[in-house]
Amino acid sequence: QVQLVESGGGLVQAGGSLKLSCTASGSIDSINDMAWYRQAPGKQRERVAVITSGGTTNYADSVKGRFTISRDSAKNTVYLQMNGLKPEDLAVYYCNALIRSGSSSLYLPYWGQGTQVTVSS
Repeated sequence: QVQLVESGGGLVQAGGSLKLSCTASGSIDSINDMAWYRQAPGKQRERVAVITSGGTTNYADSVKGRFTISRDSAKNTVYLQMNGLKPEDLAVYYCNALIRSGSSSLYLPYWGQGTQVTVSS
């Protein structure tokens, strides 16, 4: 069984910074893309940033230049450094990873439980 556990959310003033972490554990053979999504109140979940197994990154336009995604493959961990936070960044942030585990030959999507990020103006 595979589990993703996030940490690092909290309350911060506008202009401040937070760093989110997400670690995958369990019967893991390989991890492909790792990503961060967020869901603001009353809105659909959107992808914030993604990083491939080779280290290529892609960001939503709304966070480019402010957020940085990175990963430590040896630790099965993905990070999201968030700088210059704005009130509109308020959301629950979810970790997502494509993981091949056990006897499966397929990469399947797994989700973390979510961590709240609150930005006060």
